[in-house]
Amino acid sequence: MTDKTAIKAEISLEEDADHTEAQASLVLKGVTFTGRGRARRNPADPNVPVVGEELATARALSDLVHKLVEAAAESISEREGRPPQLRV
Repeated sequence: MTDKTAIKAEISLEEDADHTEAQASLVLKGVTFTGRGRARRNPADPNVPVVGEELATARALSDLVHKLVEAAAESISEREGRPPQLRV
């Protein structure tokens, strides 16, 4: 049987007519990781908020993923005394 770990994740968006900012937060075993992303509408493009929301959210999640991989690499390095070789 495997252990289950509760993970809390949240994504919040702030936007105006031309910009969308996203923040993705994840709490894993009491440690909070946060990623941020931003999207800007080209003035020549139509105002379609969902596009900015999707891009900003994707960028925030990508930033969050990189921070999680960095934390895992640091944990491995501390345990093994050498830099890990991780693939994402």
